[in-house]
Amino acid sequence: MSGRRHHATIPWGWLSRTIRLLAVVLPVLLAACGGGDTVDSSSNRNFLVTLSSDIRSTNPGVNRDANTDTVMMHIVEGMVAYREDGTPGLLLAESMDVSDNGLEYLFTLRDGLKFHNGAPVTSAEVVWSWRRYLDPATGWTCLSDFDGTNGNRIEEVRAMDRLKVLFRLNRPQPLFLSQMAAINCGAGAILHPSSVDAQGQWRTPVATGPYRLVEWKRGDSIHLEAFPGYVPRMEPRNGNTGAKRALEKRLTFLVIRDAASRLAALDKGQVDIMPEVPAAEMRQIGHIKRVRLVSAPMLGSYGILVQNRDPLLADKRIREAIALAIDRDALANIVNEGTAVGNPSIVANASVFHPPASILGGKPDLERSRALLREAGYDGSPIVLSTNRRYPAMFNQALLVQAMCKQVGLNIRIEVLEWAAQMDRWRAGKFQLLSFGFSARADAAASYSFILGNRARSPSKVWDNPKALALLEQSLRTGDQERRHELFNQLHLLMLKDVPYIGLFSPADINAVREDVDGFESWMFGRARYWGVHRVREGAR
Repeated sequence: MSGRRHHATIPWGWLSRTIRLLAVVLPVLLAACGGGDTVDSSSNRNFLVTLSSDIRSTNPGVNRDANTDTVMMHIVEGMVAYREDGTPGLLLAESMDVSDNGLEYLFTLRDGLKFHNGAPVTSAEVVWSWRRYLDPATGWTCLSDFDGTNGNRIEEVRAMDRLKVLFRLNRPQPLFLSQMAAINCGAGAILHPSSVDAQGQWRTPVATGPYRLVEWKRGDSIHLEAFPGYVPRMEPRNGNTGAKRALEKRLTFLVIRDAASRLAALDKGQVDIMPEVPAAEMRQIGHIKRVRLVSAPMLGSYGILVQNRDPLLADKRIREAIALAIDRDALANIVNEGTAVGNPSIVANASVFHPPASILGGKPDLERSRALLREAGYDGSPIVLSTNRRYPAMFNQALLVQAMCKQVGLNIRIEVLEWAAQMDRWRAGKFQLLSFGFSARADAAASYSFILGNRARSPSKVWDNPKALALLEQSLRTGDQERRHELFNQLHLLMLKDVPYIGLFSPADINAVREDVDGFESWMFGRARYWGVHRVREGAR
């Protein structure tokens, strides 16, 4: 489960994984290095980082997951992007003006920007990109935030001149820029029309980022190279905006699914960075020479999605009993090796909108749990908890939830799925319980939008309480922070009552970095960023 090895002799399993790893790593190294072993930023050697699994696509904000987002943020850029503190800042836009009524946003592009094919970036491509996103046929993940489904709608995107583009909204939207910058949305990436074929089918991202896509070997690696025509912003690097300089000429993401194999590659210096370190591997990393851990609290959340349309789980007493059987603090400590604490909210501990301790709740109560099961007439019928092995935290939390629920007489059966299959189940709403993790969101409204919404349009939603929908709607329409705190607190209390989601913990972004690598920083969104990152010559620090 953890992938740790304590044998004094070399286990055959470890040896076979290492052989497979070398088969992946060495050809990349030899092709990039010509057999050399220089490790500075002037070298032709690839800068090598690991991925726990392959990306899902290169279509930004469409068929995606966290690993996909990480890769794509090096290739694509939008008009705005998140700063280090999670607030939106300008990226492709040089300036922005907002009308007095809050309905019109006039962006002026930075002059001289180019796409990866050499074509100039103009307002025409901004209009093309956004009209494509707003077309339901595209399948954009974040369409509901902009098409009126959640109340907010872009009425028009219009080019005013070569560099100016106007976005007109149906009503004032205080979170408009934050929604545009959302990483899971592909940050509203501006693309060249040659990214699709004559029939409008996706081809490849012809974008504006500091790196361009060279090759995607499915299940093996993704190769990027620095875009020589990239024009960075003048201000310092700041989150996903500011100066995003590609200091390494070649950046390769190696798909190494097994954590122990990723660790072996790091130990041997065959990769430069191992992002998203599983908690179970942290102690081993502490014993590896020339490697350091870089971490930061994240805005994500891990928990259990509850399908209340299931005949058994439609009984709220059974949902409550499951929640009351779980000791979140103990679970968080075990799953994360002491790097996280329990969190019954879907809003991360690090968020300014995290509920206060006075209403947080989430304490285990085994006697109350047993009493609820008796009241509901629960007869020991199996309840399936679906999980995956790709993300160790999701798998391990499922095991602990199963064990804790057993104490009160709940018969939880674990179903292990491939990650792609689990994502398909989530999108279709076809599960009883689902062990899941939600990636970081800058605003609490976006966190609640994961679970709350129109279930007929979005089967992945598990909560459609009209009062909750109204509270979410109010939170989207006000910019008053104190009022928004009140609304989110009410949402949290209502979620504890309805139990559509059982929050467990908020993770930390933990990355293992070779000590000859400079410039790498963790951050609250947990997406590893490799611009501004490079190797340094020995003794150059």
